[in-house]
Amino acid sequence: MKVIDQTLLEKVIVERPRHSHKGDYGRLLLLGGTYPYGGAIIMSAIAAVKSGAGLVTVGTDKENIPALHSHLPEAMAFSIKDKALLKEQLEKAEVILLGPGSRENVFGEELVNRVFYSLREEQILIVDGGALGILAKGHLPFPSSQLILTPHQREWERLSGIVLEHQNTETTSRALSAFPQGTILVEKGPATRIWQAGQSEYYQLQVGGPYQATGGMGDTLAGMIAGFAGQFHQVSLYERVVVATHLHSAIAQELAQENYLVLPTEISKELPKTMKKISQKGN
Repeated sequence: MKVIDQTLLEKVIVERPRHSHKGDYGRLLLLGGTYPYGGAIIMSAIAAVKSGAGLVTVGTDKENIPALHSHLPEAMAFSIKDKALLKEQLEKAEVILLGPGSRENVFGEELVNRVFYSLREEQILIVDGGALGILAKGHLPFPSSQLILTPHQREWERLSGIVLEHQNTETTSRALSAFPQGTILVEKGPATRIWQAGQSEYYQLQVGGPYQATGGMGDTLAGMIAGFAGQFHQVSLYERVVVATHLHSAIAQELAQENYLVLPTEISKELPKTMKKISQKGN
């Protein structure tokens, strides 16, 4: 097990060059939030923007757009059922987050199919929420893009077809081998672990707690991962995912010193300040 330390945080979160612009910090496309789960994609979008993503576009139910813009005018949005706009945005995106607030129904399956078959190798795909359940049905081959999955243990078991035992490295190794080489898995739980297919070592969080047990935590984490994936190109994608996952729980732990529970949107609110402190320490 590898430890997430201050050195790693400062390696990833660095000060921005003076002459950079929004195009340098990722073109993100977030897809989800179909009725009745509109809040999920809104929380993902807030987290992505607050983590520093350059351009964030959201495909969601048309009825969800006014609520999204009232919370986050910085994000662009379109109807997820507009096939022409979806095609256009899929072509432009560098990072795609698929699944927060999605349902495992016919439309959800069509959306996952459309995204998977449009992907290019250089694009980064994060599969979360309902899209994980659709992927676990086994009807689709894994895409050839850079792939990040964010399952709970049971979701990972459905995806790999292997029952996991927490301390059994052999079953974990077999479960990892079910995914393409280099696939990153964020195994969410009381002690979240971050794996990469083809690697035996992993990172395990030493922060976080039961104050995070509330709706929207996973959606916020997925948005943070997307935001980090689109920037910090001086380090590996794996390191970006590890640090985003750590900060999600580290900020919650800090907030829990004065709060019985921590809301996901409060984590996003604190994110820019926390990132600023880390970037200054690294100088």
